[in-house]
Amino acid sequence: MTRRAITVENLSKLYRIGERSASSLRDAVAGWFTRNGGDPAKGEFWALRDVSFDVGEGETLGIIGGNGAGKSTLLKILSRITKPTKGSAEIRGRVGSLLEVGTGFHNELTGRENIYLNGAVLGMRRAEIERKFDEIVAFSEIEEFLDTPVKHYSSGMYMRLAFSVAAHLEPEILIVDEVLAVGDVNFQKKCLGKMRDVGRSGRTVLFVSHDMAAVSRICDRAIVLSHGRVAAEGPAGEAIREYLSGASSALRAERIFEDSHPQPASEVVRLKRVRIVDQSGAVCARFDIRNEIGIEATYEVIKPGHVLLPNFQIYNQERVHIFTIQDVVSEWSDRPKERGEFTSTAWIPGNLMAEGSFTVNAAVVTYLPRMTVHFNALDAVSFDVFDPMTGDTARGHFAGTMEGVVRPIVKWETLNKR
Repeated sequence: MTRRAITVENLSKLYRIGERSASSLRDAVAGWFTRNGGDPAKGEFWALRDVSFDVGEGETLGIIGGNGAGKSTLLKILSRITKPTKGSAEIRGRVGSLLEVGTGFHNELTGRENIYLNGAVLGMRRAEIERKFDEIVAFSEIEEFLDTPVKHYSSGMYMRLAFSVAAHLEPEILIVDEVLAVGDVNFQKKCLGKMRDVGRSGRTVLFVSHDMAAVSRICDRAIVLSHGRVAAEGPAGEAIREYLSGASSALRAERIFEDSHPQPASEVVRLKRVRIVDQSGAVCARFDIRNEIGIEATYEVIKPGHVLLPNFQIYNQERVHIFTIQDVVSEWSDRPKERGEFTSTAWIPGNLMAEGSFTVNAAVVTYLPRMTVHFNALDAVSFDVFDPMTGDTARGHFAGTMEGVVRPIVKWETLNKR
């Protein structure tokens, strides 16, 4: 049986909202007025509540969840930065933490001096630090600025050196928060590769990230935190799917306009409903990147005799306009519609969209005899696309961050010319 490196039992952390100590004359005066004018509303906030789990030696554990889920609080307790309100966390081994840029650095000391300082904090002898010194500097890529006080470093330089120190001074347990997002893409890849190597060497890694591809790539197992509690736990892939499934509940895959005031309409046509549907026609907010995505609009033609084209504009979470689709191929694409209710569905093919969240504007337009936009319902519906990491998508077996607003599988030809 694998020995446990970390044992967490019923860990809880309570913060009292609005409570502070009077550390200055100003605070004391403010407190006096507050007491005489009535106490401000105070409340209790449980950042963590009854969290329990074990981490085996040599295991790489991912900790995922939305903002405010309790991830950073958990790591601060495990790093002995803050104390729990209840419960216990037993750690067996030397811990190296990187919870924010420059954790453990002294601003007035140079990069060289901070390497020795961090090593001493980790309990390492000077000979051990010197043995790793050149490797740390080479990895961090800041040799030119090694004898400059770190207060003059950029956030990226800070992070490079801090991560390099934490990863190379051989702690038994390495704890890394989302701080890697500070670095550039190439250095992020180096860091992920290093953490994977640390795990393979038998040391334990706790990794917090919003990058599900990175978690899937380097973690054996993952824990999902939600509102301070463990919502799911298991193999990394399963935990990620559980987390994304819960996150998609905030998406709006169907919107009915019958009761809205005013309805998206003109004197010619009125929008009644927009839905995101799967291949079976069921409303769906979350799609495997390999599957078709249906965008369906139901509208009522009030005034017949117009060529009416449903039109959908798709945006990603950065509000980049990905593309616009409209009906130019069906029997109604150049044929006037009579009075009545119509439902039009556009199908986005599988292996076209990239991962992420998307919103849809729904419009009906006429081009002949002149251009007319009858209505355009902004942010009508939304949906999410995920990559199952099965190796048969456009990313293949690569689990790192892939840039781009679309991700099609295209035809390739490779010739071996001898």
